[in-house]
Amino acid sequence: MKKSSIVIAGGGSTFTPGIIMMLLENLDRYPLKSIKFYDNDGERQKIVADACEIIIREKDPTIDFVQTTDPAVAFTDVDIVMAHIRVGKYKMRELDEKIPLKYGCVGQETCGPGGIAYGMRSIQGVLELVDYMEKYSPEAWLLNYSNPAAIVAEATRRLRPKSKVINICDMPISIENNLVEILGYKKRSDIVTRYYGLNHFGWWTDIRSRDGKDLMPELRDYVSKNGYLVQSDLEEKKQHSDESWNSTYKKAADIQMLDPDTLPNTYLKYYFYPEYEIAHTDPEYTRANQVMDGREKEVFSACKEIADKQTAKDTYLEVDEHASYIVDLAVALTFNTYERMLLIVENNGIIANFDPTAMVEVPCLVSSNGPEPLAVGTIPTFQKGLMEQQVAVEKLVVDAWEEQSYQKLLQAFALSKIVPNATVAKQLLDEMYELNKEYWPELK
Repeated sequence: MKKSSIVIAGGGSTFTPGIIMMLLENLDRYPLKSIKFYDNDGERQKIVADACEIIIREKDPTIDFVQTTDPAVAFTDVDIVMAHIRVGKYKMRELDEKIPLKYGCVGQETCGPGGIAYGMRSIQGVLELVDYMEKYSPEAWLLNYSNPAAIVAEATRRLRPKSKVINICDMPISIENNLVEILGYKKRSDIVTRYYGLNHFGWWTDIRSRDGKDLMPELRDYVSKNGYLVQSDLEEKKQHSDESWNSTYKKAADIQMLDPDTLPNTYLKYYFYPEYEIAHTDPEYTRANQVMDGREKEVFSACKEIADKQTAKDTYLEVDEHASYIVDLAVALTFNTYERMLLIVENNGIIANFDPTAMVEVPCLVSSNGPEPLAVGTIPTFQKGLMEQQVAVEKLVVDAWEEQSYQKLLQAFALSKIVPNATVAKQLLDEMYELNKEYWPELK
């Protein structure tokens, strides 16, 4: 069985240890020859990497491990690049969330003004990774789950059209894990789903058991009353499970009311219920603060403890089971398994009555040739109208980045469903531009 070499771009992320542990739990189906960590912040990466090196050594000492800030070292002779970078780190995420709230807008890292600001930072970072990969390992695949995935996907489609990039998001996977629990099944592979939309902006239209039973009536009834909230969210500590996420899962019941025949992505709440979100957000202590004071401190503390003790035994770091989709994708590309997965791909007729150049999120069969999307057909006016507005925002952001255009970025802010009017759009843009000059192109 072929052994792969991978590089994790964003080696200093708090999610990296969980992903490493998840990879090590799946060596039987995805054996590894080497693991490299790459980050442009070597000091932050070292905290995580020193611990992960010990975790890897104790699980399988035959796997070579490298941590580096040198792209040539990181990207040479690799098969898969797994990218989860955050340009500007949590400090900039905090601003993405807090500035919109000052103007009465939802403050969220991937939606509305915050998502636009984050997208303008992320494009350059992801393009750099693509260029490193194409220079040093042109046959490798880049699995990108860096946010905001919709804007990043549009940028790579347009600016690196021949690159072997696959954009993927974990939010539908997390929701499907809850759907499986609602149904009383054991794992996501027990169900087959139909879904379409944009990243963080989509709907399930059909869910069946492996033997063909229509599960939508049961799920629609449950979600209309409880949203996606399940018992394990109230009991377990996992990535998408705390008071904030529980509120998000519960709010799905209100979103579903708008189209009871489908099941919605939870992120739609920011577009349909902005006043509710603003009212339930502390403008002085947003999600970024929760993560910095919670997950970031906990993970770094655990990593330092492992490095000090030189053993990962009795650590409270956990396997990132929800991220097993990353292994599923790598296995499909490596071993030609035709795994069925939700991926972000160019529309090109998949949705018949929608922009062919839009990057849409749909089920695909994944082989060594990459994703093969499954046709959706035509979609209703309600979803089509929402998606057209949102995809226009995403395209305008990439226009603005590529052309260094203040005007195009202003149009993106003004067009966002979350921004109430053009006056607020300009105020948001001007303040965010001032604070992002280190990361955004100079606008003209």
